[in-house]
Order: sequence, then C-alpha cells, then structure tokens
Amino acid sequence: MPPTKEEIFQFLTEVNDPEIPVLSIVEMGIVREVELQDDSVRVVITPTYSGCPAMKVIEEEIVSALQKKGFENVTTRTVFSPSWTTDWLSEETKLKLKEYGIAPPGRASEQDSSGTLREIICPFCDSNKTELRSEFGSTACKSLHYCNNCQQPFEHFKCI
Repeated sequence: MPPTKEEIFQFLTEVNDPEIPVLSIVEMGIVREVELQDDSVRVVITPTYSGCPAMKVIEEEIVSALQKKGFENVTTRTVFSPSWTTDWLSEETKLKLKEYGIAPPGRASEQDSSGTLREIICPFCDSNKTELRSEFGSTACKSLHYCNNCQQPFEHFKCI
C-alpha cells in the first residue's frame, strides 16, 4: 500500500531544524506540502527567511530521511509565497523554544511600528526587565538580549 501524505509528514518530524535542534522542520512550519506521484515524493518547503543558510542542509536532510524510509525518488521544491511567518508556530512549539532558552516570538500583530515587540520576556525567569544587546544573535532570525532580573543573556526568535 502506498504511503499517505500524513505518514510522510510524520517521517519528517524526525528531521530537526539544524539551528534549533529541539524543533522539527514540521514544527517550524518549513514543510508546507507533500506531493506524491507514482514512486516519487516531493516535499514543498518555505525558508524562514529568504537568506536562511540552513535551507541547503534542510533539503539534504529531507532527502536522506525519506530515502532511509525506503523512498528512492525524493526531491524538494522551495516556495516563497506565502512568506513564512512566526505566526505559524504553535503554542507548543513556542514552549519548546522557551524551554530550550530562546524567548519565543509573539504574534506579528504584537509588533510596534518599528517591527519589534514591545516587550521581550526572559525565557529563564519570565521577567520583562530585559534589554536588547544586539539585533542579531547566533543567526539572523534571532536577536541577543540580557535579563536584568536573573542576569542571563538569551536569544529571542524575532517576529517575522
């Protein structure tokens, strides 16, 4: 019996985001669609932002993971519309980010006119007494902050 799209989505939950290894590419909303035709599988993906350096690794990991499950003809297709947004992250996914030590994004509608959140909450102590230290953290999609309450540095996943 041929695999279903749901089964392939389930297989892809085993592929972690290389920059945030506690989240799968499915949880991140990078996997948009699975297309099945005869003996081929094509996975449609959207990068978190157009210059994301992890996309090549993600594409390779998708192909490798599905080939290990017995699929020989696996390809990916990247689409940019609609653009990926942090609004696609579930509350469960945001909680995983927080537990990993990354302040999760709010909703895009919570941003002020400059595109930043009004308040960044520390993922370690839940304090709002935080300050921006750098617009960029370990990756361009995260910013670096400091908590004045628990004195911990932390990254914040930017709203996109």
